[in-house]
Order: sequence, then C-alpha cells, then structure tokens
Amino acid sequence: MKKSLPARIGLSVVGLLVALLFFFPTYWMFTTSLKTPGEVLSPKYDLIPFSATLENFTSALTKPGFLTYLTNSLIVTVGAVLCALVAGVLAAVPLSRFRFRGRKGFLLLVLVAQLAPVEALFIPMYLLMRDAGLLNTLPSLLLIYFVTTLPFTIWMLYGFVNGIPYDLEEAAMIDGCSQAGAFRRVTLPLLGPGLVTTSVFSFITAWNEFLFALVFMRDKNKQTLPVWLSSFKTAFSVDWGGIMAASAIYAVPALIFFLIVQRKLVSGMTAGAVKG
Repeated sequence: MKKSLPARIGLSVVGLLVALLFFFPTYWMFTTSLKTPGEVLSPKYDLIPFSATLENFTSALTKPGFLTYLTNSLIVTVGAVLCALVAGVLAAVPLSRFRFRGRKGFLLLVLVAQLAPVEALFIPMYLLMRDAGLLNTLPSLLLIYFVTTLPFTIWMLYGFVNGIPYDLEEAAMIDGCSQAGAFRRVTLPLLGPGLVTTSVFSFITAWNEFLFALVFMRDKNKQTLPVWLSSFKTAFSVDWGGIMAASAIYAVPALIFFLIVQRKLVSGMTAGAVKG
C-alpha cells in the first residue's frame, strides 16, 4: 500500500536523523585530525576547524613502520578472505546440493562456531600455534583470521547457494555440461553477489582484529595496522590528533574496497535474505 506524503516525509526525516547519528563519529574523527594540538585539547568543540592543518596526517604517514604494518595487514586480511571464500564455497555447495547423514549436525556446528566468542578460543589457539612453531609469523595470523571468518562464510554462502535453483544446473547438464562444468558456468556466476557480500564482512572482521596481532606477533615488523594505531599512546601522553589522522588513513582501504563492490553488496544482501 502506498504511503501518504506526510508518512513518507516523516520516514525520510527519521532516516536522515539516523544517518546523521551514525555519520557524526566519522565526521568528528576527520575534523579532529585537521586540528592543531591546542584545538584538540580545547574544551570548546568547533564543528568546522578554522585553522585546518595536515600536520597530523604527515606525522602519521611518516611514523616509523607504517608501510610495514600496512603491508602485513593487507597480506593477512586479503589472504584470509580469499582462503575463506574458497573453503566456504567448497563447503556450502555440498551442504546445499547433497543430502547426507550428519549434514544438519554439521550446519549446527558451523552455527555454534560462529556464535562462540573469539576470546574463548584465544588460549587454545595460542597453545596450538606455539606447539606448531608458528608464533610470531604472518602465516599464523593469516590462519587465525581464516579460521575465525570461515564459519560466517560457510553459513552465508550456504544461504546464497540455496537461493539458486538446482534446475539451472540440470538444464546445463542436459545441454552437455558435466556437473563441475555446470557449476562453473551457471551457479558460480550467480553466486557472485554472495561472494562479494561475504568477502566484505570477512574483510572488515579481519582488518579490524587487534588482540591476536598484538599477542601473537612479538616482532614489531610483523604486526598490523590496528597495533600501529596503539603506538600513538604512550605512558606520558596521547597524540589525539595523530590517532584521529591515523584512524582516517586506516579506514581508507576498507572504504575503497566497499566502494568498488557496493552494487554487488546491496544485491547480494537482498538475495541472501530471501532463502536459506
């Protein structure tokens, strides 16, 4: 039923207020990064900084180790997301297309693994990595991010595969395709929005992780950007302007990735909510 004009205006106003509520912390972070140290510590807050300066961004970008931390973050995050997508597809397709004993139990275990707090797995993961000799290495961090994002990836892709009719694969096989060929030519392209949606959430989860990178990586040249952000705080002072500038820089890769895939992301979220 079509809503009346006052109702549409009211909903638009409410939506605008909610958007401003969520946007303001980002705006506050960006404006603070453009202020001088005196303005940052001033009790008076200016919505628009009149004496904007890029000094905080310059000090953040030239801070020792920035490029190393950025490279480490990109390696472990992108690697974990790619591994999770491949393993997720290999797990979600059989769970959706085949009926076998223990299938529902496996799905339940995936859901339980997704609901379990990561902090509860911290000590077992540490002992496991120590015994395997992987502590203080980037592969250990990549493996941890892969394990923590895999249950979510499987569960999401399972819903997306369920939303693709199996009749399409059967029609392709009637036309001469093998089962693997039908999946590659028919199902996999239709699964694109689901892969994008899942990769975005997995990327954000791995990109923002701090605790494992801090404890498992003892060498500073093997730590990631979230740990780099904590270096702006010392025992004697806190460089709030530098932290805000570094946080803005830190958000850029995730923002660029989101802007690239935003169209697929919206269609993928609506498709995944229909079935599964």
